[in-house]
Amino acid sequence: MSIRILVLGGGGREHAIVKALARSPQAPELFCAPGNPGIAAEATCLPELDPVDVEAVAAKARELEIDLVAVGPEAPLVVGVVDALASAGLPAFGPGASAARLEGSKSYAKEAMAEAGVPTASYGVVSDRESALAEIEKTGAPVVLKADGLAAGKGVLICMDEDEAREAIEVFFTERRFGETEVVIEEFLEGEELSLLAICDGERAIPLAPAQDYKRIGEGDTGPNTGGMGSYSPVQIVGSDELAELSALVHQPIVDLMASRGTPFHGILYAGLMMTASGPKVLEYNTRFGDPETQAVLPRLVSDLVDLFQAATRPGGLADRTVEFSDEWAVTVVLASAGYPASSSRGDLISGLDRAAEVAEVVHAGTAERNGEIVTAGGRVLNLTGLGPDAATARERAYDAAEAINFDGKQMRRDIAERAVRRERDQDSI
Repeated sequence: MSIRILVLGGGGREHAIVKALARSPQAPELFCAPGNPGIAAEATCLPELDPVDVEAVAAKARELEIDLVAVGPEAPLVVGVVDALASAGLPAFGPGASAARLEGSKSYAKEAMAEAGVPTASYGVVSDRESALAEIEKTGAPVVLKADGLAAGKGVLICMDEDEAREAIEVFFTERRFGETEVVIEEFLEGEELSLLAICDGERAIPLAPAQDYKRIGEGDTGPNTGGMGSYSPVQIVGSDELAELSALVHQPIVDLMASRGTPFHGILYAGLMMTASGPKVLEYNTRFGDPETQAVLPRLVSDLVDLFQAATRPGGLADRTVEFSDEWAVTVVLASAGYPASSSRGDLISGLDRAAEVAEVVHAGTAERNGEIVTAGGRVLNLTGLGPDAATARERAYDAAEAINFDGKQMRRDIAERAVRRERDQDSI
């Protein structure tokens, strides 16, 4: 009998995880809650199961005789789904609620970085408008304001001058757009961003392939932050020989700290880095796979993801293991609905999915089925991942797929992986 795995979540990240699990030689039987129309082609979807209803998740996992639960999004982790599953005697891939605070609270993560000696931006924490204004008076601009809690990747406002900073303070404390009572105000860092994920077993962290993502809605990194408009992997600024050293700087100290606190970290520890002139600094930690980085990283994975997930649930389970990736390039382009990120249009008919699938991996993020047809059902609708022997080929395939798909108000950035292609051409000309 094959292993039965339940994936929690219903977005692009979860579809990419399901695809990678389905490639395992163990041929797992896959379930996904709530899932989406794309995931339904590869797993049994449980649309009635809410991933943040931790007791319902545990009950359903017992009913289905699930062998492993893999948690995709952050919200179930923060509310303790892994703890509830552990209490029911069910193994889960992901950290318990105490360790998930690294993502659930920006201030907690900054304090942890300071204690562990992880390089990061200087910061202050404020809990009211007056304190925030005083902090801006002290620090000046540019400056970055972050909602302390979860905000679906949108609770970060980058302010290039003090007027913008004061407007941001009103967003947080007068408008209360993100419902926050605490805000982290931190130093603005300059450099190139890098996403580096590591798989952790409570004792050690093993880095995965690096990726670079695009947070702003507009080309040239303009406009408001989103959950992510595209990504690519690998990244030329970090060689394979440097990954272990970088992970030892930004992942392992946190894994060691969590273990010393009695809250061992199992699962994926995502470090969002800024590669500054003075060295790498951590912008943020996530306690799960990134989105859309996962869509570019997992298609390159050669190792068995089922085996890695199982090993990471056991203390020391990853000892003496390596994680292997292909030399292929992967470029992911996100298609978003009209109005995103401020709002999203739902119910718009999507065409061209079959044509797109001929040239790229099509991942469903915010889709629904209506009368046998696929329609939009969220801000980020689809992810198209092109694979190829070089960045230029992978990028061309991703954009060919993106152009094949149509729906009213379709948005996408047209500069995903341009930098990688430019670097590739510069290297070829040497």
